Amino acid sequence: MSSNKDILPAARAALRTESRIRPLGRIQLSLTDGDLTIEGEVDHIAAKKLAVEAVARIPGVVRIIDKLHVHPAVPMGDGEILDHVRDALVQEIVLASCLVRVRVKGRVEIVREPPRPHGNIEIGVENGVVTLDGAVSGPGEKRLAGVLAWWVPGCRDVVNGLSISPPEQDSEAAVTDAVLQVLEKDPFVDASSIHVFTRDATVTLTGTVPHSAELKLAEDDAWYVFGVARVMNQLEVT
Repeated sequence: MSSNKDILPAARAALRTESRIRPLGRIQLSLTDGDLTIEGEVDHIAAKKLAVEAVARIPGVVRIIDKLHVHPAVPMGDGEILDHVRDALVQEIVLASCLVRVRVKGRVEIVREPPRPHGNIEIGVENGVVTLDGAVSGPGEKRLAGVLAWWVPGCRDVVNGLSISPPEQDSEAAVTDAVLQVLEKDPFVDASSIHVFTRDATVTLTGTVPHSAELKLAEDDAWYVFGVARVMNQLEVT
């Protein structure tokens, strides 16, 4: 097994090999009993996920503790972020049967309680990091809730701790379905001619979009989906 002395330099070298990893300041790495902690700030969700994937491949790394955050598009306080995430989840029809709670200064408040709830989501925000806890009925709901949180401009990270109840086997098809669902829900993306393929946590986008700006927006949406480690954007503008 590689020693700590070998792992940290290898991890730093791996981060330098990916041009899309653009840290804002220094990325800190530390290692304890095979657990590699990565923390710092990057400019984009792609950089965050690519950095985590890069260091996870280093021989001797047992587990990644991901404390890498994304620089927010719009500065927001925790209360404002919480309000936006709460409203997005409450207004989402796919999550209409879920009980929704918010955690504010150690207090938990119910903001929606359906007559016959199927699932529950508890939202917390600390230093721009959104935490989702509770349980939902399928991986699609888990992934959608996470993306809705990522769509809030002030969000720096999403810790998606939602479990699936009853337990359900995840699959590449479920990831594909989630990406398609997110693309269709994004009001700034015309997803009618976009095709999605998933293999080994890599999502490939093919097809066409009507405007060049949608190329990046569609790719961002795929990166936001829980379980996606890499995105290959092969979209073209008609």
